[in-house]
Amino acid sequence: MVWILSTMLVGGLISFCSKRKHLLLMLLSIEFIILGLFFSLFFILSVSNFFFSLIFLTFAACEGALGLGVLVSMSRVFGADYFKVFNFT
Repeated sequence: MVWILSTMLVGGLISFCSKRKHLLLMLLSIEFIILGLFFSLFFILSVSNFFFSLIFLTFAACEGALGLGVLVSMSRVFGADYFKVFNFT
């Protein structure tokens, strides 16, 4: 079980670091990391403390909603979700 959870976390981190072209792909990899953390907390806390797991899941849902809001506003203003539309120089 620990092997699967650590694979989820490492896979999410690798996809987050390698897929930096689109904002949507980065948001999906962050959600994959959050899901791995939630499963880890759920199995570690198993029966003793479901309240903390629900709070963590609530914050994860709020984070996803904020990310989608940023994605929608970015696609309305710039026309795409590419990071190359920003001029960081």
